[in-house]
Amino acid sequence: MKIICRVLISAALTASLLMSLSIPGFADDRAKHIGDGIAALPLFDAHVHYKEPAWQPYPPSTVLQLMDKSGVAMALVSSTPDEGTIKLWEYAPNRVVPELRPYHGQAGSSNWTTPPGMLDYLMHRLTDYPHEGIGEFHLHGVDPANEILLRKIAELAVSKNIFLHVHSGKEPVDLLFSLEPGLKIIWAHAGMSEPAHVVEAMMAAYKTLYADTSFREGDILTSQGTIDPAWRRVLERFSDRFMVGSDTWVNEQWEGYGKIMAVNRKWLSQFSRPIAEKIAFKNAERLFGRSIEIGLIGQR
Repeated sequence: MKIICRVLISAALTASLLMSLSIPGFADDRAKHIGDGIAALPLFDAHVHYKEPAWQPYPPSTVLQLMDKSGVAMALVSSTPDEGTIKLWEYAPNRVVPELRPYHGQAGSSNWTTPPGMLDYLMHRLTDYPHEGIGEFHLHGVDPANEILLRKIAELAVSKNIFLHVHSGKEPVDLLFSLEPGLKIIWAHAGMSEPAHVVEAMMAAYKTLYADTSFREGDILTSQGTIDPAWRRVLERFSDRFMVGSDTWVNEQWEGYGKIMAVNRKWLSQFSRPIAEKIAFKNAERLFGRSIEIGLIGQR
């Protein structure tokens, strides 16, 4: 009788296990998550600005200290004006990947496509400094008047094998790829306000579309501190094309830098080690041809 009971119990447990594996999300075993192991990983911050108002309160040495405390081994930096990026890069060339922001003089986020001489400015700066991308720049919509300039910028990026870092919704990204299908684009804030299903569709449509997740932490994490199911789906499906970011666009972001990066580690901890490593730093290694390791902390 005992033997029969044990067989029945064993069969019931086996059936229960098989059922759990067939239910989406049920088999999301916490033991498979990297968990506390996330603390040992280096981070690549794919969205840093070093704008002029930050230069005095946050000199390059202080910026590096903030990165070090958060385990950020390297950062993608663009600034208004570009001199901010060059300041950081000259101070810590092994920790900074520079990209060229178009904003300078009277050219800002809302009008940068209209001042004369923009293409010449970009070409000259790209010749004088080792920028590895153009951006981050804003496109608030699709304006036919901008197409000539955008086409030339896209062609310039492809000719130099560098990427565009674009702050926009879906339509401007569609436009840029239509102008130059060979582009590589980093989609700032993963589309900012675009829902996860739109981001997923865009990633599926464009094989050279990448994204930073700055300012999306509140979408990725639910109010209970778990991963939103729609965002888990897109982040896992395209784990080889996402990177984390802070977006230090105002000094308040520098003040809260440690907390911002801690939140990024929190949501990364709820993914498997292979996925967490890709998003934390390995995608950036592949994209920028760098070796990103924890040993860079404390170095310049």
